[in-house]
Amino acid sequence: MTWPRPVPVIGDQTHAAERAADPAGWAFDPATVEALHAVVGARRDIRRYRPDPVPDELLRTVLEAGHRAPSVGHSQPWRFVVVTEQATRDRAAVLADRERLRQAELLTPDRRARLLDLQLEGIREAPVGIVVACDRRTHATGVLGRATFPDADLWSCACAIQNIWLAARASGLGMGWVTLFQPADLAELLHLPEGVETLGWLCLGWPDERPPEPGLVRHGWSTRAPLEDVVLRERWPGEESPAAPVSHLAGPQPEAVVAARDTGDDLLAVPGSLGVLDRAVDRVLALPGPVPGTGTLVVVAGDHPVAAAHAVSAYPASVTADVLAATGTGESLGASTARQAGLHVRAHHAVSPDVQGDLLTADALTGTAAAALVEEGRALGTELAATGLVCLGEVGIGNTTVAAALACALLDLDPDDAVGLGAGADAAMLDRKRAVVRGAVERVRAEHPSAGPLTLLAALGGPEVAVLTGITLGAAAAGVPVVLDGLVTSVAAAVAVRLEPAAQTALVAGQRSRERGHAAVLTDLGLEPLLDLRLRAGEGVGAALAAQLLLTALRARATAGRVS
Repeated sequence: MTWPRPVPVIGDQTHAAERAADPAGWAFDPATVEALHAVVGARRDIRRYRPDPVPDELLRTVLEAGHRAPSVGHSQPWRFVVVTEQATRDRAAVLADRERLRQAELLTPDRRARLLDLQLEGIREAPVGIVVACDRRTHATGVLGRATFPDADLWSCACAIQNIWLAARASGLGMGWVTLFQPADLAELLHLPEGVETLGWLCLGWPDERPPEPGLVRHGWSTRAPLEDVVLRERWPGEESPAAPVSHLAGPQPEAVVAARDTGDDLLAVPGSLGVLDRAVDRVLALPGPVPGTGTLVVVAGDHPVAAAHAVSAYPASVTADVLAATGTGESLGASTARQAGLHVRAHHAVSPDVQGDLLTADALTGTAAAALVEEGRALGTELAATGLVCLGEVGIGNTTVAAALACALLDLDPDDAVGLGAGADAAMLDRKRAVVRGAVERVRAEHPSAGPLTLLAALGGPEVAVLTGITLGAAAAGVPVVLDGLVTSVAAAVAVRLEPAAQTALVAGQRSRERGHAAVLTDLGLEPLLDLRLRAGEGVGAALAAQLLLTALRARATAGRVS
């Protein structure tokens, strides 16, 4: 049966069905839209003003529009310094006059003469000056969205200026944006503290000109470029621009992504109430393959000369074969966990057709071997996709050293931030692992400058890493989800995404392990883990546990009550 939809008394009261039925339902009426475009089209940079005062209430309305601008992390970094004293405006005008002459000297004689003929500001005439100052004293990493774009606070203030400009024009006021200042001079004039920057001076008042077109266009300084000249499709054009990534995969269509989210909105539950798990379910439902009811844990084994050559593992190489055999009989920890989750189990031994190197003195794989192993994995991934979820597991003495080295090369990490304890290293062994990884990465950077992902995989990877990369690509191409386990499987997925970016849409991070570099690799993949249990088991244990959780959530969403 269906249930009446609980409607929140705060926030968005619409429902996915309403939004799907009328995607344009949020639009304003045509008259309002037309008025907005009229104001945008009629905005001008005004240089001449009447002396009549601007009413306080109107000034407040204009500033309120600025305060409603979007801001990075809702930080609202703007501070509006309103200047009406004539003495301050006179001093600001002197600063602008000086800079106007300095800038004129940088131009050709003809351009210089034309610039000096123009009135570029109305600081003295306009009854109000507004200086939009950006308070940047909070470190960029402390503001959501600024860690990667630290100047986003300045862009936010520019949005506020645009809002002020449009609100002023709609009310019949004129505004001019003056940047003919040395920033330090303007900051000193207004006694701004260290860490607060200005975006120039806004002249505000009743206009003593009503230009039908921009002033610089009217005076032949420039013209507005056609829209076609400034709109680029997909990427920057030209022979020297980077080519589009060659990809045989495509991510889910937008319609599928929205439809998946809508299924959660239809439940008799608060949308998104399952947190990271809800997002993972949305991700799975958006894929083109069938909704999985089960799946397969594939445990891929590989051998690594680095383990014996440099003593970077607490266990002998023979353990790899033992665990692989136990996986085949269903007795390994990974296989047992998978069976409890209702998953099939597949054991696969990845063997290089060529001699393997020890990372430090020679590449782990030849390029030919790496490519062949990736294709071997791609075929296996395509086959396993028919069973549902494809969960990745691995076993290989020494492979956390290999994965750490490959992560350092792919993500430009320092070995101190990537090398972990693996299966139980002591302090001395950990030091050896770091030294091996550092030396291997330095060697590869010297021998393979500007190396692509497949070259790095060959140089620093291993047989099971290459096969896992291929499995990821094959399963993603089939449109089924790939559930990752620990560092080794996640590094393989990072290589796959660099080869085929759309493969990322099929990935689900099963867990975040104790391996030091794992969190950085998941961040690089843009994935949040479902579990954080401090696992260091390998063998796909974390992937199997996460798969059970994911399959439960998929069944719950399919059978839970719906709202009308």
